[in-house]
Amino acid sequence: MDYLGWVQWPAMGVTVLAAWLIGSRQPRRRVAGFSCFIVSNILWVVWGLHTSAYALIVLQFCLCAMNLRGFKKNTQ
Repeated sequence: MDYLGWVQWPAMGVTVLAAWLIGSRQPRRRVAGFSCFIVSNILWVVWGLHTSAYALIVLQFCLCAMNLRGFKKNTQ
């Protein structure tokens, strides 16, 4: 596996961590979860560009928009 091929593993780990944090009752943890999701979106886009997975890239942009909305709603 080449160097950028390994990006999928931290992307997966950050995504799982984000999902765990989103389920919290504490607003601070939910904000951290949305922040992690945004980082994972970026990592998945990097990996998607490397592997020419264009549907994945479009999906990550859509999910990132929703994560930004969630971040904003939890910081108000």
